[in-house]
Amino acid sequence: MDYDVKDIELADQGKLKIEWAEATMPVLRLIKKRFQREKPFAGLRVTACLHVTTETANLMKTLQAGGAGVRLCASNPLSTQDEIAAALVKHDGIPTFAIKGEDSKTYYQHIQSAIAHKPQITMDDGADVVSLIHSSARTCSNT
Repeated sequence: MDYDVKDIELADQGKLKIEWAEATMPVLRLIKKRFQREKPFAGLRVTACLHVTTETANLMKTLQAGGAGVRLCASNPLSTQDEIAAALVKHDGIPTFAIKGEDSKTYYQHIQSAIAHKPQITMDDGADVVSLIHSSARTCSNT
């Protein structure tokens, strides 16, 4: 699996935090159960560029339960929780590209990695993913 996180060994610590947060998100838990049955996103590719936190992790797991192929990158490297990124990779098989404090070059490489699967749906806090997709499409159409 393609991913870039600070330290995959942080995954077990992150898993515990994600599970704790899930316990405080009853509506999302209900949605996840429904998605597991109905698979409303079966076959769809989703790229999310969001704060990599326990709440986002539970959202990604919910979309995955609904059948989506999910990729996640950080919208704000300063809010990235490295243990959460590692847990999503190791325990949930979600390609995640996020490192707390990453530099600008790495940030944009992570966005490129997150959109490499050609998403059909994007979730984008800051519009960097959407901007890159559109600028790439413009570049391709001009050649």
